[in-house]
Amino acid sequence: MVRTPSTMLPLGTKAPDFSLINVDGRTVALESMQGAPALLVMFICNHCPYVKHVADELARLGNEYQRRGVAVVAINTNDAAAYPADSPERMVAEAEDRGYHFPYLYDDAQETARLYRAACTPDFYVFDAEQRLVYRGQMDDSRPDSGIPVTGRDLRAALDAVLAGKPVPEPQKPSLGCNIKWKPGNEPDYFG
Repeated sequence: MVRTPSTMLPLGTKAPDFSLINVDGRTVALESMQGAPALLVMFICNHCPYVKHVADELARLGNEYQRRGVAVVAINTNDAAAYPADSPERMVAEAEDRGYHFPYLYDDAQETARLYRAACTPDFYVFDAEQRLVYRGQMDDSRPDSGIPVTGRDLRAALDAVLAGKPVPEPQKPSLGCNIKWKPGNEPDYFG
């Protein structure tokens, strides 16, 4: 496990397109989320201790904001050959066990992660109604063994601001988690 911060994709970036397979076998595309007042894209996985630390709050937050009209999607981009706990089959069980009612997609080619400049799990992106990036960074200040409760404070503040038509609070702190498990030879060049 390598502690890795998010790359902090530039604010205002248009949500990069994707079309990926969900745990239920359906294809889910970005275009199906147009018209939502906000879009939350999360890069997560099954085995990362940082994701496990926030998983219950991910489920609560996802369910709560979906009821408020937010389009919510999680993407696992890890190399499942090297990390079988992150395989699509295990994702099905993870979504059921955790109560993820949002799409949980598998990015086998890792191209979606590259387009979002995703670096770690978890990594969070909030887009406005025009699908322009208004927040990227951490869920909150809690980390495994930090003693700080998981509340989703930063991510909730960003989503609440977008839904209220207000600016997202500053500062935006990078997320911190396990590095994405890139396939050999597929490591992106945005770290150098």
